[in-house]
Amino acid sequence: MRTESIAVAKWAINLAISSREEEKALIEQMRKDEYKGTAVDIGGDLINSIPKIIERALVASKKTGIIKDIHVHEGAVSGAVMDAIVAVNPKAMGLNFGGKIGIARRGEHLCVCLFISIGLLHLNDLAIGIGHRSIPIL
Repeated sequence: MRTESIAVAKWAINLAISSREEEKALIEQMRKDEYKGTAVDIGGDLINSIPKIIERALVASKKTGIIKDIHVHEGAVSGAVMDAIVAVNPKAMGLNFGGKIGIARRGEHLCVCLFISIGLLHLNDLAIGIGHRSIPIL
């Protein structure tokens, strides 16, 4: 269904922008609607943090059952995370950031949303990026 990818993207965005308390309620609602989701905090210098961001997304996805421990699923999460990073990179390159990754899945659709606050002296900027992949149901 065409709209399924949009619904999964909305869940990923909501997870990424939520507080920890809101996140728990969102994940419970997702379960009721047959979605899977998780979120994880991230931060640091964007370029140097890329491997750690991917690793955190993979660990959280496996731990919560969003993906299985197989290379096709791992590649999908890694690729979606990289798409999200590429989207925020122009604003955050070389700067420190803090934020959250929201990951959502239903059926074949997987979305990863990266929502960050970028620090520059006393000024802060915001950026959001999203990546989508289709993965086999195993």
